[in-house]
Amino acid sequence: MAGRIKASDVEEVKRRVNIADLVGDYVALKNAGIDSMKGLCPFHDERSPSFHVRPALGYFHCFGCGESGDAISFVQKMDHLSFAEAVERLASRINYVLTYEEGSTRREDGPNRARLLAANLAATDYFKDQLMSEEGATARVFLEQRGFPASSWQQFGGGYAPRGWDGLSGHLAKLGYTPQELVQAGLVSEGQRGVYDRFRGRVLWPIRDTSGQTLGFGARKLYEDDNGPKYLNTPETPVYHKSRVLYGLDLAKKAISRGHRAVVVEGYTDVMACHLAGVESAVATCGTAFGREHISMLRRIMGDDSASEVIFTFDPDEAGQKAALRAFSEEQRFTAQTYAAIAPHGYDPADVRLNLGDDAVRELFERKVPLFEFALKQAISRFDLNSVEGRVSALRQA
Repeated sequence: MAGRIKASDVEEVKRRVNIADLVGDYVALKNAGIDSMKGLCPFHDERSPSFHVRPALGYFHCFGCGESGDAISFVQKMDHLSFAEAVERLASRINYVLTYEEGSTRREDGPNRARLLAANLAATDYFKDQLMSEEGATARVFLEQRGFPASSWQQFGGGYAPRGWDGLSGHLAKLGYTPQELVQAGLVSEGQRGVYDRFRGRVLWPIRDTSGQTLGFGARKLYEDDNGPKYLNTPETPVYHKSRVLYGLDLAKKAISRGHRAVVVEGYTDVMACHLAGVESAVATCGTAFGREHISMLRRIMGDDSASEVIFTFDPDEAGQKAALRAFSEEQRFTAQTYAAIAPHGYDPADVRLNLGDDAVRELFERKVPLFEFALKQAISRFDLNSVEGRVSALRQA
C-alpha cells in the first residue's frame, strides 16, 4: 500500500455505508422508534437488548456496556482490525476505490490481516479451479455420489487440493505472497526443506465469516493411502479462530434471523444437505465442541425470543452422547428453546438426504425432542434400570 488513506475517502466511506445493514450482518435488529434500531449487544452478554443503532446518524451505542462508535469502529471491534483495514473492508463492501497519500507510511504491528484474507480468497479460487481439473475428478465423484450436484459446489465454494506438495504454495508465490504470509494464513506448513501445502489430496470447503470472507478451510481426505486425519482444518491463525466461527453461517444468517430457528449439525456435508433440502438455517462447528462464543453468535442473530428454537443433531454413539451433554451444560445461556434431533439408522443429515430424500431431512427436525429430555436419557442409559442398584445410580446421575 502506498500510504495513508486520504481523510476525504474515510469520510466518504462512512457516509455511504449503511450502518444498519452492516450491523445486521452480525446482530438481529428490530425497529425501536424513529431512526432507531436495537438488538443484543455483540460486545457483551445480555438477555435484554440494550444495543442501539441510529442509521441516519451512522452511529451505534450500547447502554449496557458503553461501547459506541461509527461503522468503522464497529468493524474494528467485531473483526479485530486496524483502522486502515476496517476502512478497506468497508470500501470493498460498497465498491468504493480508495486513494492513498503519497509518501506516508503505515506502521504494521504483526501480520497484515488484509493480506491473509486475500491469500485465503486466492486459495479459494485456486481450489475451485482444481476441482474442475482432470485430477479433481476424484473429488467430483465423491461429491456427486453423496448427492451434491455441481450447482451446490458453487454455492458452498467447494474445491479440491491436488496431491502434490507445492501446487498451492507455488501458485500463490506467483501472485506475490511470501512463505511467511502463507504460514500465517495456515495454508502451508513448515518443514526442514521449506514450506509445503497443508492441504493435499482433499476435497475442501471454505470457512467464511458472516460477511462471506474466507477465514480458513475444512478438508476431507479422499485417498486410502492418506495417513492424515479424516478431516483437517486450518489451524488457529490471526484471522481464523475455530471457537468463533460456524460453518455455513454466512448462508444461514438470514434464515436464522427471519425464522428464529437455528439448526446445529456436525459436519460440512450435513450443512450442505440441510440447505439443499430446504433447512437453510443449518450451521456446524469446525472441529471443536459447540461453546459459549458459538451461543453468543446465534443469540445475536436470532435475538432473545423465548419462542426461538435451537435444534442440535447428534450421532447416536458415545461421542454423540458426550456432545449432547456438553450442549446441555451450556443450554441455560440460551433464551431460546433447545431441542435434539436424532436420525434413524445411525444416519447423519447427509445420510438422511442421500438415502431417504429431502422430505426426510425436514421431517427429522420436526421430530425434535427437548434437549433436557434427550440429555437425561443419555445420562442414565448406561445404567441397568431393571435392578434396584441401577435405578438408584441413575437417579443420582439425573
